[in-house]
Parts: sequence; C-alpha cells; structure tokens
Amino acid sequence: QLVESGGGLVQAGGSLRLSCVASGRTFSSYAMSWFRQAPGKERELVAQISSGGSTLYADSVKGRFTISRDNAKNRVYLQMNSLKPEDTAVYYCNRASYWGQGTQVTVSS
Repeated sequence: QLVESGGGLVQAGGSLRLSCVASGRTFSSYAMSWFRQAPGKERELVAQISSGGSTLYADSVKGRFTISRDNAKNRVYLQMNSLKPEDTAVYYCNRASYWGQGTQVTVSS
C-alpha cells in the first residue's frame, strides 16, 4: 500500500514537499517513482529513485524537483521548488505495479 500526502494549493514560485509512505518490509529493495497526471493528459513520470539512490527526472522538472528516500521510514519524498502553473496535476507514488491514491497539487499564477 502506498499513501501520498503533502499536496495543496501554492502560488507560482512556491514550494511543496510530497511524501509517500509504503507498507511492507522490503521497501529498500525497490525503485520508487513519482508520476503526475494533469486533466486531459496522460500520466507521466516525474522522478525516480533506485534502490541504490540513483535518480532520474523528467526534463520539465530538472533543477526544480528533488526525489529522495528514507528507507528506515519506508518513505519517498518529492521536494518541488519554483513551482509553475503547468506543474498542476495529481501526483502519484509508484512502486512496481502498485500506485497510491494520488495527491492534488495546484499552482496558481
């Protein structure tokens, strides 16, 4: 089970930190990802962190977003800075075939 939190409404240029907590005792063995889906658009990969800590980002968020993980707490985070209205979407936590329920991020201009 994956449960996201931390979404909300923020002005352009602001910051938010998303958090996802995962159940299970093998959290550290899995890559974790954040996806997002805006209205009328397909779900897209935002960021991923491997079990070893390697990261990758969508070009649209490079330099603004940072993914991290705390294996002791079974958590993955997405720090989002310099937010833009086009970042508005529902953000989902993902591990393999499992998805969270999503958390809404709205960035006003």
